Amino acid sequence: MERKVGTVSRGIRGPIIRQGDDLAQIVTDSVLQAAESESFELHDRDVVAITESIVARSQGNYASVDAIAQDVKEKLGGETIGVIFPILSRNRFAICLRGIAKGAKKIVLMLSYPSDEVGNALVSLDQLDEAGINPYSDVLTLARYRELFGENKHPFTGVDYVQYYSDLIKECGCDVEVILANDARAILPYTKNVLTCDIHTRKRTKRILLAAGAERVCNLEDILNASVDGSGYNERYGLLGSNKATEYTVKLFPNECFDLVEDIQERLLKATGKHMEVMVYGDGAFKDPVGKIWELADPVVSPAYTKGLEGTPNELKLKYLADNDFANLTGEALKQAIEEAIRKKDADLVGNMASQGTTPRRLTDLIGSLCDLTSGSGDKGTPIVLVQGYFDNLAD
Repeated sequence: MERKVGTVSRGIRGPIIRQGDDLAQIVTDSVLQAAESESFELHDRDVVAITESIVARSQGNYASVDAIAQDVKEKLGGETIGVIFPILSRNRFAICLRGIAKGAKKIVLMLSYPSDEVGNALVSLDQLDEAGINPYSDVLTLARYRELFGENKHPFTGVDYVQYYSDLIKECGCDVEVILANDARAILPYTKNVLTCDIHTRKRTKRILLAAGAERVCNLEDILNASVDGSGYNERYGLLGSNKATEYTVKLFPNECFDLVEDIQERLLKATGKHMEVMVYGDGAFKDPVGKIWELADPVVSPAYTKGLEGTPNELKLKYLADNDFANLTGEALKQAIEEAIRKKDADLVGNMASQGTTPRRLTDLIGSLCDLTSGSGDKGTPIVLVQGYFDNLAD
């Protein structure tokens, strides 16, 4: 009988991971046990994906606010620091901000508007239009922001982040001044020592500040990029990709883990005879249609993956073929013609009209987004995801 199922994504349950656990064996065992209990087969090119959280947990990659404070103080001087373009998140940034505040005497907090980098809004575009404010050029003091727009609570969390971040900084014994602007250079009249907290635009922001006369500029990737008195760290990403662990500690993005994914791949091959792909994933890259929040707060979707996941899809658009090349065919003849076109497709379809509309994203970003949606971020208990049939097509 002809196969009627394409891609399948399964959340795989596993134990709660602690520091020092043999994660490669746990992942391997969890996948094998799931296949046995649910009576499904494993195949070549199945993808086993592991959330970055359990990788970092197994590594024990945690740091305290005191470690953050010490690093910030040493790298930015410990006096008045500009903290610019942070995302509005209790999970992602608030604990980092606590550490930053403990490493300074005053923080000038500069927030982007109308929203942060990932879409959390402080004010709507309609409100800006009504007030005659140009977000590309206008710098707003806190008083002016409140006069024009009052209190604006996050639609999902109910938090007024301007007040929340200000109060948090003060609780750490640090003075705070809040401004809203989108030009990084707007911070320089206040201080020449700046911590840029944007994620995907961080290198440009740093370059602009240094060219404009800033004295000391760090990105979040420069903070805790080495251990401080035995703390966790991330050599490549620093504080980028970190999450709240407790009110005074953060879990950092996992350190080098290419060896881990290759180890899991080898164990699965030995146990099943199947050559599967393995990846570590964090935030998926997708946008919420209601809250307008772009999910990707990690520096990358996947910090490690096996070689078979390199590259981008190379696919033909079936409806294009049906409406153009084979518009005169129907039924079985149409199906056979499309299957034959798939079998004979070029190895590189870039620029081919028959591939227009296919998703031009890296495989790890696409599969990582699928896995993030599958596992969720709550209490599903499925930090491992098995994706099957992703590389199949109609002609298989």
